[in-house]
Formats: sequence, C-alpha cells, structure tokens
Amino acid sequence: MSAPPPAPQPASAPERLLSEFPPVTREEWRQLVEAELKGAPFVKKMFTATSEGITLQPIYTPADTAKLPFVHSFPGFAPFVRGGRASGAVNLVWEISQEISGASPTEFNTTARNSLQRGLTALNIVLDQATRNGTDPDWTKAEEVGQGGLSIATLDDLDRALDGVDFTTVPLSIRTGAAALPFAALFVALARLRKSDLAKLRGCVEIDPLGVMAHEGRLPQPLAGACDEMAALTRWAAANAPQLQTICVHSRSWHESGANAVQELAYALATAVEYLRAMNERGLDANTVAPRLRFAVTVGETFFTEIAKLRALRMIWARVVQSLGGSAGAQRLSLHVRTSHWNKSVNDPYNNLLRTTVEAFAAVLGSCDSLQVGAFDEVVRTPDEFSQRIARNTQIILQKECHLGRVVDPAGGSYYIESLTGELATRAWVLFQDIERQGGMSAALRAGIPQKAVAVTAAERIKNVACRRDSIVGVNQYANPKELPLEIPVVDHAGFARRRARQIAEHRISLDQGVRQAVLEKLAQVLAQPGDGLFETCVEAALAGATLGEITRVIRPGGAPAAAIKPVNITRVAKPFEHLRATMDIFVAKTGSRPKMFLLNMGPLKQHKARADFARGFFATGGYEVTSPNGFNTPEDAVAAFAKSGSRVAVICSTDDTYPTLVPALVNSIRVQQPDALVILAGYPTEQVEAFKAAGIHDFIHLRANAPELLAQLHQSLGVFA
Repeated sequence: MSAPPPAPQPASAPERLLSEFPPVTREEWRQLVEAELKGAPFVKKMFTATSEGITLQPIYTPADTAKLPFVHSFPGFAPFVRGGRASGAVNLVWEISQEISGASPTEFNTTARNSLQRGLTALNIVLDQATRNGTDPDWTKAEEVGQGGLSIATLDDLDRALDGVDFTTVPLSIRTGAAALPFAALFVALARLRKSDLAKLRGCVEIDPLGVMAHEGRLPQPLAGACDEMAALTRWAAANAPQLQTICVHSRSWHESGANAVQELAYALATAVEYLRAMNERGLDANTVAPRLRFAVTVGETFFTEIAKLRALRMIWARVVQSLGGSAGAQRLSLHVRTSHWNKSVNDPYNNLLRTTVEAFAAVLGSCDSLQVGAFDEVVRTPDEFSQRIARNTQIILQKECHLGRVVDPAGGSYYIESLTGELATRAWVLFQDIERQGGMSAALRAGIPQKAVAVTAAERIKNVACRRDSIVGVNQYANPKELPLEIPVVDHAGFARRRARQIAEHRISLDQGVRQAVLEKLAQVLAQPGDGLFETCVEAALAGATLGEITRVIRPGGAPAAAIKPVNITRVAKPFEHLRATMDIFVAKTGSRPKMFLLNMGPLKQHKARADFARGFFATGGYEVTSPNGFNTPEDAVAAFAKSGSRVAVICSTDDTYPTLVPALVNSIRVQQPDALVILAGYPTEQVEAFKAAGIHDFIHLRANAPELLAQLHQSLGVFA
C-alpha cells in the first residue's frame, strides 16, 4: 500500500519574483526615456491625444487602476465588464454570424446553406429597402427592390429563402429596420407551418426605429407607431418565444459617420434607454424588455479602444438596467459586433483583410456574443463566394487555430485597458446624461444635436487622414497607382425589380376566390385586434396568404411617415483619395498615359533623399507616376533632365538651407524652357514661403499639407478632372 499523502502545511507568504532586483521608480524610467529622446519634448513625444478627448499615457501601472472598482469583478457577474458568461467562450463560443448576400430568395438560400455547411453558426439576414419598409415590390420604387439585401414579400418567399434551415438550431438575426412586426408575422407563420418549437427560436427579429431615423432621416410610420409595434412583438415573444430577441440598438450609423468611441457609446445607450422607457409606458418592465434587447456595435481600427469600448458598454448598460429595477440577469448585455466600413478602402482592397482581422480580434477580446467580419470587397461590390469564405474563415481561425476562446477575458487586468475602459465609460455616461437633458434621443435627433457633434468629430478625423497624420495603408500611404481594380459584375437591378413586382402581382391573382376572401377576413380581424392579440392575428393573416405589404398597410392605416430629420453622413475616410485615383484611372484610359511628376533631387543622397521619398509617396496617392533620378549637381543638369522627361511638373527636393540659392535658379531656368510648367517645392520653409511664391513656386508639399485638396488642384491644372 502506498504511503498516505503528507499533511497540508500552513501557507507561507509567496516569495517575491525577482526580488534581487531593486525596484525602479516612474521618475527613473522617465529620465531614461528623456535620454533616449535626445532633447525631444517628453510630453509631445510620449503622450497621445485621442478623438475622444482622452490623453493616452506612455506607460500604465497599478496606480492607474487602483480607484476603479470594477477591476475586482469576475466574468458572469455584474457589472459584466469581463463578459456576460462566467465561462466566457470556453463553454459557449461566440456565434459566427456572417451577413448573407443575395437579392432573390433562391439565390439567398444557396449562399446561406453553403455557408452553414462551411462554418457559419448563425444566419445574419440583411433585407432590401422595400422589405425593411414593409412594402411589396409592386408597390414601391424599383431602386428599393433587391439592392443591398434580400427581397421578401410572401410566406412562400421566406420559405424558399430558408429552405433546409432549422430555426431551432440556427439563430437568425434579421435586419428588419422599421418592419419587424409584419416580417416577424411571416417568420412565425413559417415556423408554425414547419411545426417548429417556438420556445427554441433564437436570434433577433430586429426593430430599431431610432437607428433608421439616424441613418435614413425618416421612418415609414410615426415613431409612436413603431414603438407600438415593438411592444406588441416584444410582449408576444416574452410569452411564446422567450429566447427570441425583438429589439436591436445599432451603433453603426454613428460609427460609420465618424463618431468617436464615447459618442458611439453614449448615443447607443441613449437609444436603448428610450426604448426601455417607451416599452415601460406600454406596460413592459425592464426585466421583460432588457433580455430581448441586443446591441449591435461596430468596431474599427483603434484596437485597444475598441476592446475597452465593448467592456465599457456592458458596464454602463448594467447600471441603467439596475436603476430601472432590472434583475442581475436582465443587466447582462447581449452583444453582436460587426467590423467597420469607415476605414476600408476601394484601393488596395486586400489590405481590408488585415483590417477586419484586427477588428475581429478586438471584438473577441471584448467578449462579443456573435460576430460579423466584413468581406474585404464589400465596399467595392457585392461580396463573391471567395471573399465571403475568407471572411468566414477569419473567425474560424480565431476560434480553432488561435484558441482565443480558451481564456476568459484575456484583456482583464491590463492596466492600460482597464484604465481606458473606465475613462470611456465615464465620458460616455456624461454625454448620455446630456442627451437625457435634451429630452432623450428622439428629441436630440430632431434637434440635430448628435448629428452636429459627430460631424465635427468626423471632420477632424478626415482631416487627419487628408494630412496623412493618420494612415490608411494603400490609400494615403504606400499607394500603388498602377494597381488593377477589382472587377465589378454588371447587375440588372431594374430587371430584377420588374421580375419581383410581377411575381408578387401574380401571387395575388393566383389565389382562388375562397383563399382571397380568407386573406381579406384575416386582415379585417387585424384591425379589430389592437393590443395583445395584434401579432397573433397578423400571423394568421400571413398563414392565410397575406403579403408583407398587406399586413403593413393594415397595421398602419394612416400611412403617414414620421417627420423627416437630418440624417448622419455615412461615409468612408478613404473616399477623397479614392475619388482622385478613380478620375486618374479614367484619364489614363482616355489618353493612354499617366501624368508624371519629375523630382529635381539636388545634391548628394543624404541631402535630398528624405524629401524625395516623401514626394514619391505623396504623389502616388493621387495616381501619378513619379520619376526620381539620382541627385543633380547643378541646376542646369536638373533642368535639362526635366526638359527631356516629358513632364509638366517639377518637384524640387533638397534642404531648407539650400533652397534660397537653388529655388530662384531652378525656377528661372524652367520658365525659360517650359513656360507652362508647374514647379512644386518639397518642404515648407516658413520664412521663405512668400519669397518662393513670388519666384514662381506653384505649391508646397509637406507634413501639414492637405493632400486631397492639393492633389485636386493639380488634377485640375493638368486636365485630369474633365
């Protein structure tokens, strides 16, 4: 028999790791940094200001988190900073919820089933404008049918789109915009037709009327009516499909229009609070509504800020729900994350693969519940099978190869991330309170307050990219003027809209008199069933053959849209550069040649190299060909080479010390040989600028120059702009 294990001994204090090394103070560290900076100012070099108004320190220590109470929390416990589940993604990994492209039900179904067989674990359904408005294809504008999403009008449409998909095992997230109730009626009717267990339905039939208003500037019905529909659907789901969510707060309108993380958090929170308040007015408490509300948050390129943003959102949401009497379970936030469009580019689009990978990484470290990774070509065209596969596999690799789900909240405990989480939460809470003082999110939207604030932030962020202080690789830095663009397939949108309109019209005609009469009777019953019975009657109407548009018309008898407001300006920060490159490509296609920039590199390599490299990169962002010869010893040699180059633009590259002598000589010689030449100076010697302009310098390229503005002027001068 083996010997018994030794008796446990009293625990002793652990030995301090590396105790033989003396501790280093922050001041000693700073002295060493200042020595390495060789006279450069410590504060200017080592501290970073963000668009959120936060100054990032160069180093963080335990002192920076000592007063943050949430750092001692655990995953699965309020305030849920570290995630909503105690086991994180170890026991239940995040859902791979890619958006499925396809305008027709058949096309959508092919893509969806293919994706589900290859790693997709949730269906993310984007609908076209007509469907989101609750309008049938034969009752709306052609441009609203099939562009950007799936066209659904009948129960048969939905049946074909979801053929072979088991609702009880595959969560469905359906971007219904303002038409959640009529679309949900079709969905539930189909579930009953297939005898699916409604209690097992998961996902979200999303209604987000304030998000639609912010994005589009209008709603197809009054906001109060949208909230009535939200309440009817939420009440039904709570009683019949407890795992199905019905409300979704999207932050995408704010993110994609240039908002910073604080604005995105505050406006999303204000929107969610307005929904809670509206539902409470209609008899639904926080414990009923909060579990049926999810947040869909967009993440961008600022890696650590995005992680902290997601953690901060969970904390401030828990605070809101708690203040409204919500239980600990109701305080747990449901979080879907999507990668951004704001920083994606048409030029050098394969860089988007790297951007979305970093963003997906941030989403996972921020403990998302489901994730959509945008395809690298989604800002260029409808993603093809290859790009969808790569986007899907990005998530699969993060799960299966990187094993990111094996550690719960790996960002937790980082002095930097915890400190940043606290700052974002505090600042977002203050801005949220400002919105509340304005009367809430809908009142603020009508007054244009958040739209104006985001426009100011976006303008500054766009300026930073235009002046190349912030990089978009392949666009404003390291551009390749000769790259071949992605092919964009030609799609007959008008023809598709006509076919869909004809199909729905034929559907109505095909119903025999008895069936049609049953449809009309069910629709009449909808009018007579306000309150709790409304949704059930809509489902019965869908089962009888009513279309999406017919149900919508009945539940919105007035038909009056909400008053229009000024929407946010959704854009991408690369667009000014992309416009320059696109016009250059058109010019090259017409003329067969690309305008050349000839660099007058003066003196030895060390004298001109820095500015020559800068000039080469600067002009490449506009699509120009750049000739950069070895250094010239004399102005005469430089001008002679320029005359032979065939270029109209000479760019002088040397040092500020040599410019007072070189510039007049070079400009005069160029003017003699080529009077219409444009002469540009690399650099901005402040004290000599006016003199150089008088000497004939056309413009200056430098670190503070607005590249799109300067390049647009150059395009104009050279005839690139038609």
